[in-house]
Amino acid sequence: MNITLLANRDIASNLALNYLLPVLARDHRLQVFLSSHVGGRQRQPAALASLKFHEQTLFNELLFPVIDQAGLTGELLTFNALSRFTTGPVSELNRINTPEGLLQLSESQPDLVLSIRYGSILKDAAIAVPPLGVINLHSGRLPDYRGVMATFRALLNGDTEIGTTLHYISDGGIDNGAILQTTSMPVQREHSYLWHVLALYADGCNAMLRSVEQLGAGTRPASKPQLGNGNYYSFPEPDTLAAFLAAGWRLYDETEVTTLAKRYLETSP
Repeated sequence: MNITLLANRDIASNLALNYLLPVLARDHRLQVFLSSHVGGRQRQPAALASLKFHEQTLFNELLFPVIDQAGLTGELLTFNALSRFTTGPVSELNRINTPEGLLQLSESQPDLVLSIRYGSILKDAAIAVPPLGVINLHSGRLPDYRGVMATFRALLNGDTEIGTTLHYISDGGIDNGAILQTTSMPVQREHSYLWHVLALYADGCNAMLRSVEQLGAGTRPASKPQLGNGNYYSFPEPDTLAAFLAAGWRLYDETEVTTLAKRYLETSP
């Protein structure tokens, strides 16, 4: 199949692509488009700005360019290095619903589109491009945690487990569509919000790979409709962030980020 992947230029998307592309490239022709951000560019609270530095700026503007220029190869690959698994360079596509964006999507000739943290809500014209549909991996349980930073809300609400939801995108709504698979993992209080988000993607990407395998074999995976209206969340306001920190949580941990960064510089033992 021809598979087009839509992701965001952040460290969670990069990790997910590292899990997915080497496996998918064995049997499929791949193209990757990245959004540069999720949501608008409104001024963020200081805590979210600091989180953004650790999950985007640190890697995209400081670490990855050095790795690419030096030609280093670690256990994990930068966005540019992941191009070895695609038919063309990993490129940016922010305005996918415009005529120009739709043309770029159509020219990749996707049989299937896979979405992971992509920054734009796909409209009907984009959804109609791939004959096999659009499958999204959401880092939260649906319909309870629609929207952004679902794991943040689950931790704040005291959930003892968090998970991902693999679902079809069938309309221009946010995190709607029939559910294909879900994954779960226990909350670990000693770790940060960002650690929990990243930890979700190993099982979540495996779920996505299983659905792709079924589609590649000519079988449409079983799905079930979402029940109930659930909850929609946007980026947290300062008072919500303060409550999260007061509950003993951290948005990120420097040691955890450093450990992850080393995986781009060192090969696994």
